[in-house]
Amino acid sequence: MPASIPVSQRLPDFPWDKLAPFKEKASAHPDGLVDLSVGTPVDSTPAVVQNALRAAADSPGYPTTIGTPAVRQAAIDWLARNHGVDGLGLDNVLPVIGSKELIGSLPLHLGVGQGDLVAYPELAYPTYEVSAALVGADTVATDSLVALGPKAPKILWINSPSNPSGRVLPVEHLRKTVEWARERGTLLISDECYIECAWDAEPISVLHPDVCGGSYEGILAVHSLSKRSNLAGYRCAFVAGDASVLGEVLAVRKNLGLQMPGPQQVAMVTALGDDQHAKEQHARYAARRAKLKAALESAGFRIDHSEASLYLWSRRPISGGDEDCWATVEWLAERGILAAPGTFYGRAGQSHVRIAFTATDERVDAAVARLTA
Repeated sequence: MPASIPVSQRLPDFPWDKLAPFKEKASAHPDGLVDLSVGTPVDSTPAVVQNALRAAADSPGYPTTIGTPAVRQAAIDWLARNHGVDGLGLDNVLPVIGSKELIGSLPLHLGVGQGDLVAYPELAYPTYEVSAALVGADTVATDSLVALGPKAPKILWINSPSNPSGRVLPVEHLRKTVEWARERGTLLISDECYIECAWDAEPISVLHPDVCGGSYEGILAVHSLSKRSNLAGYRCAFVAGDASVLGEVLAVRKNLGLQMPGPQQVAMVTALGDDQHAKEQHARYAARRAKLKAALESAGFRIDHSEASLYLWSRRPISGGDEDCWATVEWLAERGILAAPGTFYGRAGQSHVRIAFTATDERVDAAVARLTA
């Protein structure tokens, strides 16, 4: 029998490895590297959350996969208080070990496999494709439901606010997408991890009654505390929506031992219950965004969408059109600035780079100085 193909060979190449030579070039700048390629938080985890984690450090027993009632209720309360989502019960919420792990494993948990179709946006977080490739499913990247014709995907991913573009989908679009998915028996999963990182728009959850009609049938929403609360290192996230779908996900995850550690669950309760630290972090990001946006525009860049998320979706017009994203990455690297090429997120990103504003104030100021020199 022929040797089986290693699982890793089913997956697309890890894109960030291609940035290594540009990072080396940018790091050679006399004033050092300004890394705006990855949206990783750099500000401190809120003290109130750190204190909650310390207080819960004595945790000798196994946590449950379903999570404590307290952590699920905290998610319910947060969605109701800040995003107008009502009617959720404890069986409509499941805490998970970071949103990327969940996104990467959901098709596997739900029995999606060869011959099934998974659809996601033309510009998309790469893990949607990875999760489908892991189970051998077919994929299509499209923003048009009409383009799918009579096909009924097993999973349709949407992402608002978008990573990388920061685009926010209007309520009418979301409502029609929910109706379309329900008509076809497609599970609609909305990645809403940037919903509180909004600047020039008001994102709405797919779970809002104006979108879902007060029913969670056939829809899930994924949320993360990594950006809102600087908890990327804690791996705190949750998924909410259709209780029957979550019941199946839970049954599989219990067998795999996918459990959020107990101390992190306590910290997550505190983080979800405290809005003040989130407002303070939002103000920090708003200030950094304003500085970088102005500097990029003064250097001749155009900013598209970017009304939400933690990125500026940027392109550099040149004679005859827009510069290729890799040439723009090179131009920025020559100035000691590292950005992500748009093609990391799909062929539709050929003319754009994604520029994060999650660096420290000092590094953002350094980037501004180089762009405006």
